[in-house]
Amino acid sequence: MKFSISSAILIAAASNVVTAAPAAEANPTYGHYQPIVYNPYASHRGSFPFVFTSSVAIVATGAQVVNNVSVSTPGPKEAVGYFNYGINSHTNTICFNITLINVKGAYKSPAKTATHIHNGLKGKAGPPRIALPNPVGDDKKRVSVGCLVGPFTTGIKGADGKDTGTGFNVRSIELDPKSYFTDSHTEFFTAGVVRGQFK
Repeated sequence: MKFSISSAILIAAASNVVTAAPAAEANPTYGHYQPIVYNPYASHRGSFPFVFTSSVAIVATGAQVVNNVSVSTPGPKEAVGYFNYGINSHTNTICFNITLINVKGAYKSPAKTATHIHNGLKGKAGPPRIALPNPVGDDKKRVSVGCLVGPFTTGIKGADGKDTGTGFNVRSIELDPKSYFTDSHTEFFTAGVVRGQFK
């Protein structure tokens, strides 16, 4: 996994999580939400969740989107998503700083949210493993920041009848990052408005 984002960016994101996250996140149904206020002078500096075992920055575009049978289904050319993740695999924690640019329309997905991390290779579809809070804003810019701690649920049932987030640990992303992608879905682009692959 490429370490192309500094922990400082994710620390800044988490420090703003109380005001930036949607009100619904106070009682999440898709994971354990961690509101964090960062104090750089505290004696516990460097402790949870600001010690990341890996971090990554992903640029998601409409051109990378495929539908649920892995057929190319591009989103809008002008849309782009910046998905910054910090992972602590020891505590099964993922922190996120997500910005969507030029994404129009309401979110739409059969999952609990419309912003996800999926298990799937480049150009292939795959089930969501983590449902993230949808970025908030307008058609020009939307933002979501914070941290989630497993166990995770997505609201989607797999072939085994279990939620596709059941038993998922973020360590799996670190072990095989190329097998995961992140995306967001809207009413106009239900297959995905933007998508980006982990590397």
